[in-house]
Amino acid sequence: MSTARKIIHVDMDAFYASVEGRDDARLRGRPLAVAWGGRRSVVLTASYEARPYGVRSAMPLYRALERCPDLLVVPPRFEAYREVSTQIRAVFARYTAQIEPLSLDEAYLDVTVPLRGGHSATRIAQAIRADIRAETGLTATAGVSVNKFLAKLASGMNKPDGLTVLLPADVDDLLASLPVGDFHGVGPATAAKLAARGIHTGADLRAASPEALTAQFGKMGQHFWRIAHGLDDRPVDPDRPHKSIGAEETYGDDLRGVAPVLERLLVLADAVERRLERAGLAGRTVVLKLKFSDRAIITRRVTLPAPVHLAPDLARAAAHSLTPELLSGRGVRLAGITASGLCGVGERPAQPGLFD
Repeated sequence: MSTARKIIHVDMDAFYASVEGRDDARLRGRPLAVAWGGRRSVVLTASYEARPYGVRSAMPLYRALERCPDLLVVPPRFEAYREVSTQIRAVFARYTAQIEPLSLDEAYLDVTVPLRGGHSATRIAQAIRADIRAETGLTATAGVSVNKFLAKLASGMNKPDGLTVLLPADVDDLLASLPVGDFHGVGPATAAKLAARGIHTGADLRAASPEALTAQFGKMGQHFWRIAHGLDDRPVDPDRPHKSIGAEETYGDDLRGVAPVLERLLVLADAVERRLERAGLAGRTVVLKLKFSDRAIITRRVTLPAPVHLAPDLARAAAHSLTPELLSGRGVRLAGITASGLCGVGERPAQPGLFD
């Protein structure tokens, strides 16, 4: 494992909710969710006081209110979040020019050759967290390691307001014992598919051959094998712009007919909405991707009059081209939705739905 790089992953703690609590003393220390109103809304961020009730990001708001009837709900203020994000980015820039933002509240930093703070990545991470607290009144959690995957893994181990350092000597034992669902990039559906093949932990993943994983999961199989060994050679890409944000899933049993595909598009649209909201973005072009049982792939795109970021609008746009003629009786092995033509989202679109 290469130790040439020193990577920090910084993740703000319950960012939207923390900004709301900072700006309104009445919200502090109380169960709080940031979400649009309406039954179809999802929780964008939940305060740590709400989490013992089982309230989590991406949960439908109605379900969150069922679990926590005293939950306070406030609408998002993206302009305020972007303003704080700019402050945080300025803190990063004091220590390194190698910054890769992932969203308004999360970034990778390469401090192999820092601008200030000395040669210890741990001390630089401590200084960054202290600066953020002093200048914004908010807390951040950081992970430090030798590559992006391990740094992000570390930052999730001690939230909120924590700092975790993963040294090369500690990585093997940690990854071997880790459930595969805890690996970044392995969602519940993929974890279930791995479990069906007897792969439950990092040790199981290591024991599988890269060829077998690739045969089962395509190029992601090779990625799974590499992260199980703590390998990640991706560089920190400064100010990498979002070109598109999407989600896709592969099905063990082919979907046949329009109705089953439409049902899965709703699930995919929810995932894309969460990712767009986390990045503070909306998309004007929505792309539907289908891969059939004969391995043929088609895409269809719709460019809308105004950018969208809510799941119902994303799903309607993706479904606009979905017809029996398009499917031609073929089974769908993979479906995906991608939003492109991205721009910042400042307020909820006034129209209830572009295809209503």
